[in-house]
This record gives sequence, C-alpha cells and structure tokens, in this order.
Amino acid sequence: MTEFHIKYSKDALKFLAKLDKKSVSRIREAIFGLTATPPIGDIKTMQGYSDERKRLRVGSWRIIYKQLSEDIV
Repeated sequence: MTEFHIKYSKDALKFLAKLDKKSVSRIREAIFGLTATPPIGDIKTMQGYSDERKRLRVGSWRIIYKQLSEDIV
C-alpha cells in the first residue's frame, strides 16, 4: 500500500482561509479522493506542461497538482 502526503502551496492555503467552511470541506474531500486507486474525480492532464501537471475540477474551482514519486529505500 502506498502512503500519500499532500502538500499545499502558500497561495492555496491563503485561498482556502478566505473560503467558507462548506467549500473548504468540499475541496479537501475532493483532494482526498486523489489518494484512491484509481484517483476519484474529474481529472485531466494539462497540456503544455512537461511535468505531468493535472487539474482536478471541483465545481467552479480548478485544483492544479502533480503527483511526485518518492522512492523510499
């Protein structure tokens, strides 16, 4: 079983701090869905980026993310 760590950018944390609790809960629940196998949600690979960025759509919001693989020895 793979363990996931989710890191938020400073800008994302500022944005979430300004939203109402219901919206924050909805976004965090959708982000948690990314840890499922296969990931849950409206996910698409973004074009024009070579680092495999993806976007997760939650209502009118777009969450930009990329999955990093960390090999633990």
